[in-house]
Amino acid sequence: MSKLISATLIATTVLLTSANNLDMTLAETCASRCGPRPIQFTPGQYIRLEVVNRTYNVLKLEKAPGTPPIPLEPGQELQVDQGDSLQPNLSVIFWNDKGWPLKAIISKPNFGTLRVEIRPGRTNPGDRSIYILNDGRVNVL
Repeated sequence: MSKLISATLIATTVLLTSANNLDMTLAETCASRCGPRPIQFTPGQYIRLEVVNRTYNVLKLEKAPGTPPIPLEPGQELQVDQGDSLQPNLSVIFWNDKGWPLKAIISKPNFGTLRVEIRPGRTNPGDRSIYILNDGRVNVL
């Protein structure tokens, strides 16, 4: 009989405690709060990168460290193809000579294209590079 009373007291305590903290005990899905899915490509997939200058200044882009920078005029678009199999990752560094912050807006218009629109940023230092990782994820740094 004492075991039945103890079990009843424990069950009542658990129910009352969980009723008081209902919002903490219930799990919710993120279906309405997740935001857009991150852009990702299939590892090893050939990727074309389109970079568009949406600022009012000339931007400079560098495909690989040590290569001469490529000037990109306002409104101009540049296509960068993925390197050979010896350099599977695709990355681009961009900046303007005035040091103003930049914002990179990425989209995937089709299966094998990553489109990057570079716009004026609001916070320093802003975005400075796009890097496609080995696993297909896209990082804006």
